[in-house]
Amino acid sequence: MTFRFKPSKDLHLDSLNAVTRRDFLKSTALAAGAAFVPLASAHADLPSANSSVSERLTKGWEYYRGSLGGVWDVWREDMAESTVWKKVDVPHCFNAYDAVDPDQPHYEGPGWYRRKLQVKNPFERGRTLLLFEGAGQKCQIFLSLERVGEHVGGYDEFVIDITDAITRVGKAGPPEEFRLAVLCDNSRDLEMIPSSLNDFHRFGGLYRNVTLFYVPLISLKQVHITATMSQSALAQVKIKAKLRTPDALQDEVQLRIRLFDPKGSLVQSTTGRFQAWDGEQQISTFKLDRPELWSPSHPSLYRCEVRLTSAHGTMILSERFGCRYFEFVEHGPFKLNGEQLFLKGTQREEDHAGFGAAMPEDLIQQEMRLIKEMGANFVGLAHHQQSRTVLDQCDELGLLVLEQIPWSRGGLGGDGYKELAREMLRAMMDQHYNHPSVILWGLGNENDWPGDFPEFDKENIRGFVEELREEAHRLDPNRPTFLRRCDFCKDLVDVYSPSIWAGWYHGPYTQYKDTLQKEWETVPRFLHVEWGGESHARRHSEDPEKFLAQFLSRNDLDESERQRLLTGGHTFASRDGDWSETYACNLFDWHLKEQETMSWLTGSAQWIFKDFATPLRPGNPIPHVNQKGLLERDMTLKEGYYVFQSYWAEKPMIHIYGHSWPARWGEPGELKLVKIYSNCETVELLLDGVSQGTKKRNSQDFPAAGLHWLVQFKPGENRLTAVGHTKTATVEDAFLFQYQTDKWGQATRIELREIARDRGRVKIEARLLDSKKSLCLSARDRVWFGLIGDGTLLDNTGAVTGSRSVEVYNGRAEISLLRNGGSSVASARCRSLPTAFLTVK
Repeated sequence: MTFRFKPSKDLHLDSLNAVTRRDFLKSTALAAGAAFVPLASAHADLPSANSSVSERLTKGWEYYRGSLGGVWDVWREDMAESTVWKKVDVPHCFNAYDAVDPDQPHYEGPGWYRRKLQVKNPFERGRTLLLFEGAGQKCQIFLSLERVGEHVGGYDEFVIDITDAITRVGKAGPPEEFRLAVLCDNSRDLEMIPSSLNDFHRFGGLYRNVTLFYVPLISLKQVHITATMSQSALAQVKIKAKLRTPDALQDEVQLRIRLFDPKGSLVQSTTGRFQAWDGEQQISTFKLDRPELWSPSHPSLYRCEVRLTSAHGTMILSERFGCRYFEFVEHGPFKLNGEQLFLKGTQREEDHAGFGAAMPEDLIQQEMRLIKEMGANFVGLAHHQQSRTVLDQCDELGLLVLEQIPWSRGGLGGDGYKELAREMLRAMMDQHYNHPSVILWGLGNENDWPGDFPEFDKENIRGFVEELREEAHRLDPNRPTFLRRCDFCKDLVDVYSPSIWAGWYHGPYTQYKDTLQKEWETVPRFLHVEWGGESHARRHSEDPEKFLAQFLSRNDLDESERQRLLTGGHTFASRDGDWSETYACNLFDWHLKEQETMSWLTGSAQWIFKDFATPLRPGNPIPHVNQKGLLERDMTLKEGYYVFQSYWAEKPMIHIYGHSWPARWGEPGELKLVKIYSNCETVELLLDGVSQGTKKRNSQDFPAAGLHWLVQFKPGENRLTAVGHTKTATVEDAFLFQYQTDKWGQATRIELREIARDRGRVKIEARLLDSKKSLCLSARDRVWFGLIGDGTLLDNTGAVTGSRSVEVYNGRAEISLLRNGGSSVASARCRSLPTAFLTVK
């Protein structure tokens, strides 16, 4: 296998002036120090540009939710009172909040955007283009009253040439001002993918960037770079280009191609003259002796600059690429640059609290850094082509990528359905071909799941998988194809993953290794994508720890008793479990320690890095949220993040389990389990300053790789401190918690109180108390928050502290509100208990 490349576009980015609610969301997403930065690279349809030839269309938009009679209604002054337009910034997703609304179904339908467009093309007879990086799910573009383009598919980029329309349509005001309108529609269409049966949202809106840019009459449309390598000494670099040549011009063009190494030094240069051409044509080849190889530990990026000059003007397109080669060894490991590399992976949905699919670039960068800092070297981009910013980050950080089209569940539709799938595959491969991070093209997911059509024909599905495989190999013979969970098609792709959810959907997690090995033997190239379990953030449980404490303190166990104690007695945790972070961490821990013993395994990708919105889970502890993430939907870390970091991260780290567990409970004098997740060689635990002993880390000593202690807490406040040592560093972690020995009964009342205030933001907490006013620490009831008055409830974020309908975590639940300079009355209700009220001034 060879390396791949990446295009570069230096575009000006306008800052995002978010509303107060969004400022709050970003401040709670671990992104307070992040800032917008210029894109380092971009799609090849857009030339490397500066502010004189491009403009990011962020400001000045208005949005109308609903249908209109047509584009004329967008601009009619006599409809100003009946059509209320909301000022928005783009990117904008019109399901940013209702995707997780517990009361109302999320909106599916049309949404209109409008703004005035200033056009000042500096090139004589130049082309004026609009680049849409992604719009869901169907899109029509209008200049004044004329439809100038349309697109079907919510995840690939597309360019609309508005040059000719500018000369035809009427102007809105000044000589260079035009009216731009965009209609987005995410209505369900059986002849479109993805299916509504999928466990993720088909978001609507202009949820990625829109850019106006100018190019000469003859311009570079795209540059593809291939660096062929079979070993590390030599890379053969081939450069191909597509031109944009209106009216089939045959003019002469001059191309100057320059290659720069990762340090920015010029290493190759050539200039040639060509007659303008149609289609894609090879324009140069280079040899790079002993190139710097791209890898997760050294993500070295070369840059190819192509300068086109003709009688119509000059433009430059700059593309990044990396030199690397890889192989999925048959019935063996994954090799990168000739060396075995275990793929330590997770997966990512394009979704975030308060933004939906319109996630700001600084938060994307923050999320990708957290993936890297966890120690991952591989990420699956679920379930569709994701934004250029994500791929750029993977290139720069050194994250290998599986990218896939959204053909998932529902079956197989007709000719239009198939053609859309083909177009999405071609667009994804064409637009992301240059990224060295991409190593797998995904053709589908869970295609054994029927429902959208009267017939479910396995042979037709097999035939279409074969067709997509052949098309992918034709477009890119250097990357393998991939499919997950469709056993009757597993022989058709290069790399396959079955569905194995040991410890969650299928049996105890102790069965993981045996189940995995049986599946591994059935296909030549195997990668385990999707495993894990759901956890309700801040919910912790003594029950799994009691089982483990019994296991750790007894030596007279037969195998069946051992299995029961290790897994807490759960056979189907998704149905019977407590959805605690405690159980999820034990599940993660077991999987990771077992993977270290599987020399034959290429790697895996845990599902999923961050909680995300889904229409299919209204009954979850947070309605409409898939809670299998290692982070909450607002990017707050769960405890599971540290389990992975303890196995994968290189930087010394230490974390005592339970920072979000303010009160533990048990009997006086009971031995309680303390787990510490760390990659240090030795760790010492101290309870209230008294050493409980030092232990050596041993990944096969479950739980917590041997870093576990059985200790006695005193009633009341306790302080745990952990000190980890490596040969070069010492790290420390500590926190305070309460230990409760008093018993509690059935909850009889709700207490609602204010627990924090930061200027106009107030945090309130609902607590379930019994008749003796004791907090019911094991309660799992659902609480509903409400607010009347001047304030705004900060809900519909899909996080445990931002949902007005949420199951309590250890007897409590929190939410925040904005005072808005006035007073309000907050409420909390739970089943038949009397509703609690709190006045907030």
